Amino acid sequence: MKRIWSLFSQWVTVLLAIWFVVATLQPEWLRGTQASLTGMTLLQAPPAPNGTRPVGSLSAPAQKASPAVVSINTSKGKNNNPHGQDPWFRFFYGEPDEQNPAGLGSGVIVSPEGHILTNNHVIEDADDIEVVLSDGRKAMAKVIGTDPDTDLALLQIPLTNLPVIVLGQTQDMQVGDVVLAIGNPFGVGQTVTSGIVSALGRSQLGINTFENFIQTDAAINPGNSGGALVDVNGHLMGINTAIYSRSGGSMGIGFAIPISTAKQVMQDLLKNGKVIRGWIGVEPQDLSPELAESFKLPLVGQNALKSGVVISGVLQNGPAAKAGIRPGDVIIRVGTQPVKNVSDLLNQVANLTPGVPAELLIWRQQAQLSLRLTPAERPAPKRQAR
Repeated sequence: MKRIWSLFSQWVTVLLAIWFVVATLQPEWLRGTQASLTGMTLLQAPPAPNGTRPVGSLSAPAQKASPAVVSINTSKGKNNNPHGQDPWFRFFYGEPDEQNPAGLGSGVIVSPEGHILTNNHVIEDADDIEVVLSDGRKAMAKVIGTDPDTDLALLQIPLTNLPVIVLGQTQDMQVGDVVLAIGNPFGVGQTVTSGIVSALGRSQLGINTFENFIQTDAAINPGNSGGALVDVNGHLMGINTAIYSRSGGSMGIGFAIPISTAKQVMQDLLKNGKVIRGWIGVEPQDLSPELAESFKLPLVGQNALKSGVVISGVLQNGPAAKAGIRPGDVIIRVGTQPVKNVSDLLNQVANLTPGVPAELLIWRQQAQLSLRLTPAERPAPKRQAR
């Protein structure tokens, strides 16, 4: 009996040693046995060939555009009180607040010289602006110029070998196109979200003075401001700017400034340090049945006004007043461009060159009248709380 038990224990020891060697050196030999013992058949996908991605993957545009999207950290200098070190001052007024207000945002590198497009509200009132690249490099940025009317700002950093994004063509964009939003939401780090173009030419939202937004359902959250909206080719189509939200987070309605607008603003800031726009000094209102009745304007019949903007107020000694425009006039056309609403009038007047006369077609007393007007430069906007 002892001999049988000794042989059994020896065989068990040998089998365990063999199992240990196989499990260590060739574990795949045991997978089929383990699966059969558990009663399951496991199927494992083969590794994908090098360079291929699953159908529908957006990794290519994300990898192309992401290196050019930066994080922006802003801070304000300490407001040092001269009595802050006085013990009696501290006894009566408490310890001074040593914290610096800070902000987070995003930006996009648009030139090898280190120019970065972002939102004006991201860097407004900041004393220090730190830019963090996706490769970990950091640099302090200087402000080339800002344009509060479109909420855009242009920065520059003193670094070389920078990743630069390719600017897209917004005229080729259509509703339903797939887009990616890239930025640094809530300071968690660079994040890519996807969606589609929900609408084009959104205006009269009360966000900026001049509005022509791309609307998208790609998730945009606080911290994404100034980041990139790119197409499936990784080309920059817009600068993410605002969201509609009741909770503070994304609800599927985000807005981006088209790159066509951002490019024009950037060129003006590089050339002049500011954006120069035309201004005529009027208070316009959209043509409505109530206003038409108030100013006795025809909305029906042969001479009915199909479109235009009612002038409800004229600034004294302004360009419009000097040209003879009166309250109650309806501006129908600026130059050769018809005026459909207040947004149209603002954009068309802004495109006029200050000091260069322009023709305006108006409606007054049941007849059309052409006036020659010399626009002035648009005054700097007053600061508004966001």
